Amino acid sequence: MEKLQKALQKAREQRGGDIGMPSPRPAAPSREDDTARPAAAVETTGADALWKALPAFDPDRKVLERNRIVTANAGRESSAYDILRTKIMLTMRKNGWSRLAITSPTMSCGKTTTACNLAIGFARNPDLRSIFLEFDLRRPNMARTLGLPERPDITEMLMGERPFAEQGVRYRDNVAFSAASRVSEDPTSVLTSKTIYHTLERLESDYAADLMVLDLPPLLVGDDTRAVLKDVDCAMLVARADATTVPQIDLCEREIVEHTNMLGIVLNRCRDIDDDYGYYE
Repeated sequence: MEKLQKALQKAREQRGGDIGMPSPRPAAPSREDDTARPAAAVETTGADALWKALPAFDPDRKVLERNRIVTANAGRESSAYDILRTKIMLTMRKNGWSRLAITSPTMSCGKTTTACNLAIGFARNPDLRSIFLEFDLRRPNMARTLGLPERPDITEMLMGERPFAEQGVRYRDNVAFSAASRVSEDPTSVLTSKTIYHTLERLESDYAADLMVLDLPPLLVGDDTRAVLKDVDCAMLVARADATTVPQIDLCEREIVEHTNMLGIVLNRCRDIDDDYGYYE
């Protein structure tokens, strides 16, 4: 891990400094500028009702265990994700951010597993409302990973064809999921649509979401991710220790900071870590 950190630091220095901080995503257009702007935010009591109206999802623990989702309860297995969850929460609060994109350089790095573990872990923060959206429309995997019930496809909600109440599900009282139920035939056309921008604004406002997390496709295998990065406050990169290369990470950093803020890098499948010395024994 130390060698990887040194290689990344050297790459950043060669391109002129640490991770850049671009301008924040633009504010929503004014009502006079765009008649299609989402309706004004509902009151808190209205948001409460909308959350309660979402169909409740009670995951099968065996499905979670089989797919390495370990954050339903605090303990040794969840500690790494819990630390990551808290770091994300504190950093985003400090910067006034509410939208996070999770991506990876290539496939099979564990970004969806990371996103799902964060989602289940965030449910243990009852004062924080989080919405997790699956934007990897070419290889959707969130429904299988969590064992979500069959629901209409997320593209129908994103394109304004269905309300979120008919498409999303609620875990406990404060985490909602919106997953893809099928592979999209033309995901780029969906993700570049202006309608999505307004859908995200309306969803964040109506449900009074403190955090929205978008599970995006791998950055280096297509153009879908680039179409969405401009609409989030920050992005997190999930790399795989035994497969991702330093040049791939460096290239992804440069791509991300062209569009949004770089929150950090998660090194998945890393075995070079210190033990917790029986803290949870």
